[in-house]
Amino acid sequence: MISVIQRVSQARVRVGGEVIGEIGTGLLVLLCAERGDSDAQADKLLAKILKLRIFSDPAGKMNLSLQDVAGGLLVVSQFTLAADVSGGNRPSFTAAAAPDDGRRLYDYFVAQARLAHPVVQTGQFAADMQVQLVNDGPVTIPLRIEPLSP
Repeated sequence: MISVIQRVSQARVRVGGEVIGEIGTGLLVLLCAERGDSDAQADKLLAKILKLRIFSDPAGKMNLSLQDVAGGLLVVSQFTLAADVSGGNRPSFTAAAAPDDGRRLYDYFVAQARLAHPVVQTGQFAADMQVQLVNDGPVTIPLRIEPLSP
């Protein structure tokens, strides 16, 4: 699974001009399932995101997690993170999970996030979304969880 995590002071996602997900201080997670990804990878990625120490402590050092600051989590599906442009200028998305698998893994990730964290908002899978954010820092971190060995 691939994700891009952005520490935000606020973020929202709109579909058709309507806000469908919104948080204040927290993390915007752009999430992409790739072919062969599993629930175990989603679990590992979520655990990493929730414990990632990228919020400032009273001394100004990045030492606190999302859970420590009781921030919001806004999860937005983004299959374009799997883009491959090595063959030219038009991206190929063959590494992205098939739509049914991608939706299942996205829904699974969101459900697990809601069990583990009190403030979880989402985008809408496969929708044309407009995401607005104020990146705090800026802090932007790509995370990839490789397929687990059998």
